[in-house]
Amino acid sequence: ILLNPPLIIDPPMNKRTGEFKKVSGKILKQIVINEGEWLCYPAKVGPLVIYIYFHQMFMELGCSLANLFELATADDLRKKPDAVLVYGIQNNIVPVFFHDEENNILVGVISGKPEFGYFGYLKKMALTLHNIVMMKKSKMPFHGAMVKLSLTNGTEVTVLLMGDTGAGKSETLEALRALGNANINEPVKHIKEMVIIADDMGSLEIGPDGKIRGYGTETGAFVRLDDLQPGYAFGQIDRAIIMSPQKVNARAVLPVTTVENILHGYPVDIILYANNYEAEDGSPIIEQFKSAEEALRVFREGIVMSKGTTTSTGVVRTYFANVFGPPQYKELYDPLAVEYFKTAFESGVYVGQLRTRLGVSGCEMTGPKEGAKALLQLIIDWKKKQ
Repeated sequence: ILLNPPLIIDPPMNKRTGEFKKVSGKILKQIVINEGEWLCYPAKVGPLVIYIYFHQMFMELGCSLANLFELATADDLRKKPDAVLVYGIQNNIVPVFFHDEENNILVGVISGKPEFGYFGYLKKMALTLHNIVMMKKSKMPFHGAMVKLSLTNGTEVTVLLMGDTGAGKSETLEALRALGNANINEPVKHIKEMVIIADDMGSLEIGPDGKIRGYGTETGAFVRLDDLQPGYAFGQIDRAIIMSPQKVNARAVLPVTTVENILHGYPVDIILYANNYEAEDGSPIIEQFKSAEEALRVFREGIVMSKGTTTSTGVVRTYFANVFGPPQYKELYDPLAVEYFKTAFESGVYVGQLRTRLGVSGCEMTGPKEGAKALLQLIIDWKKKQ
C-alpha cells in the first residue's frame, strides 16, 4: 500500500455508538461475500496478526489502517491469523464478534450501513479481538497509553496511564512532552527521549522475574484535533490522515511509534488511572493507592466524564474503562486483574490515579498541563527513593 499524505476525508459518521456484542457463529450463514468488492489489510495488532477485510465502499477508511497498524510480513502470512475482521457486509446487524468454533478463530463483523462508516469502528473492533485473544493467553489487556521516559539525568521510567476514551491520557502525555522539551535549562527535568509503547490499547504480562512488562498494539494514533496543542496536527501534516475536519470530534491518524517499540516488552514502573471528572477540590493531582484492593475498586469502576467522542454523555461507568472485551469476558478478566494488581504492589510498582480534569468545563487545556507537571515531579521524586 502506498499513501501520499496529507489525506483529508469526510466519512459518513464522526462518532461511534454502543458496544460490540458477543454472539454465536451462526451469523456467518447470513453473510454474502462478493470477492471482487473486497480487499484485505493484514494488520500486526501488537504481537497478533488480524486479517481485516473491508468492502470497497469503505476504501478510504480501510486504507487509513496503514497509518495505524503495521502491515503483516510475508512470514506472518504463512501462519494462520489470530483473528479475522469483516467490515462492510450487506446486513443490518450491529457490530458483533464471535468465536468460530469449527475453525477455532475469533471473527468480528461490522455492517456496511452508513452509520458504521467511522474509523473508530474499524480500530476498536480490531482491538477488541486483540484483547480477547490476549486474555485467553493469560495476558491482561488495558485501555490506556504507555510511554518510556528518559531524562537527561539518567532517570528512565515506564508509565502506564489507564482510562476510557476522553480521560486525558494522550493529552497529558503530549503536555508532558512539551513540558520536558521546555525545561532544557533545568537538566533534572529535561526529557531526553519519550518512547511511545501504547497509544490507546495494549497488554501486560508477568515475566519470569516477577516483573510486569507492557506491550502496545498500534504504531499510529487516532487523535482528536481539538485536544492537541494548537497547530500540532498541521506540523505533522506530511504524515497525517485527517477525518471530518469541519465537524465536532475531527480526527487525525498519525504514525507515532515503531513496531519494535510496541513489541519490546518494557518493565512497568508506574500505573495511574486517568481521572478526568473530579474538579479541583484540594485533592492531590496524583494520589497513590495504599493497596491492591483500593486500586482494583477504582480501576474496576472505570468512571469517566464523557467527552462526546461517542454518543454517550455525562458521567459513564465502564468495567476497567474498557468496553472492548473485558466486560464480555469478565470470568477471564477479573482473576487476571486481581493477579496483576497484586503483582504490581508486590514488585514495587507505583499504583495510583492522576486527576487530568479533561472532562471538567474550563480545564480542558490546563488540566492535562497541571497533570503533566505533577507526573514529571512524581518521576523525579519517586526514582530518588528507589
